[in-house]
Amino acid sequence: MGLRGADGAAITSAEPLGSGAAKQSWSEVPRMQQSIDTCSFHCSTRSPISLLSLNRYPNMGNLLKVLTCTDLEQEPNFFLDFENAQPTEAEREVWEQVDVVLKDAKGILDELQAYKGAGQEIRDAIQNPNDEALQEQAWAAVVPLVGKLKKFYEFSQRLEAALHSLLGALTNETYSDPTQHLEREQALAKQFAEILHFTLRFDELKMTNPAIQNDFSYYRRTLSRMRINNVPAEGENEVNNELANRISLFYADATPMLKTLSDGTTKFVSENKTLPIENTTDCLSTMASVCKVMLETPEYRSRFTSEETVSFCLRVMVGVIILYDYVHPVGAFAKSSKIDMKGCIKVLKDQPQNSVEGLLNALRYTTKHLNDESTNKTIKSMLQ
Repeated sequence: MGLRGADGAAITSAEPLGSGAAKQSWSEVPRMQQSIDTCSFHCSTRSPISLLSLNRYPNMGNLLKVLTCTDLEQEPNFFLDFENAQPTEAEREVWEQVDVVLKDAKGILDELQAYKGAGQEIRDAIQNPNDEALQEQAWAAVVPLVGKLKKFYEFSQRLEAALHSLLGALTNETYSDPTQHLEREQALAKQFAEILHFTLRFDELKMTNPAIQNDFSYYRRTLSRMRINNVPAEGENEVNNELANRISLFYADATPMLKTLSDGTTKFVSENKTLPIENTTDCLSTMASVCKVMLETPEYRSRFTSEETVSFCLRVMVGVIILYDYVHPVGAFAKSSKIDMKGCIKVLKDQPQNSVEGLLNALRYTTKHLNDESTNKTIKSMLQ
């Protein structure tokens, strides 16, 4: 869909912005589109931008190309409408596969947020080991909770599969670079962002709920004791020993969903040996730039219809940084990184502290290369 005037008529002038013809049409362009090109005037004018050149991308929808002058080789950044992007026919098959998974994401977060645990029942049973009634009460309380924990773990496997589908679409050779992928596959980029948003939110909730690991540890200890004593265990069929081992390893990690995605992204790269690793890392770094620019630029940020979108962008930005840090050979903090880490950290620190402390901690404690000797000292000090 090309640029249109206030009367709905298509604007097809190929005159460079700043010429007489373009100025005459400029007054009719909607205010949101004006700001795109206004921003472009702050950059180098070596390549005149024409209304026709902006009209070359018929499927862009609300993904707006913005050229900005940065220290990172004048890397193009984008305003991506995370709120309204819809799939094109070319995206639909992958989009529908991923959408089936994402539809369950909110329910998983709601269940996790409401998870209270069986702490009191477990304490009573441990303090009164000979009281069979209390043992039975604790077991009856824990078994359904373990069913929920199993459900969360199984969802992490579905999420990893969805991530592989999206990475396959966003990094293949259909287009020559990640910029073109994000321009033409906005709905898939939005789903990728939604997976990252879910992941960091899940891990924030998990880290503040010690009952999860306590409940599962009690379940495994009690199940083991029942087997030794040949006592039939209701609930054993729910989680057998092999699955219990995998679930235990999952929850033992401070940020289990993030580890699942990090491992999944690394696995994707290793399994697709004919695909240059840069296809994946450049996709991640471009997404980080998208979020940073939207958050630090008032004109873009004002287009969000909800403050929740600000939180969404912050989580997505941190999520792609962490994935990049795991997948890229030298990580996100190296001088050669295509992510403006100082700029991203500054954006985080410009937000209310209580809203981003968990995200800053994710950068401090769940990245791979922050403490490398090659990491810029300024970046390290910014995260202290």
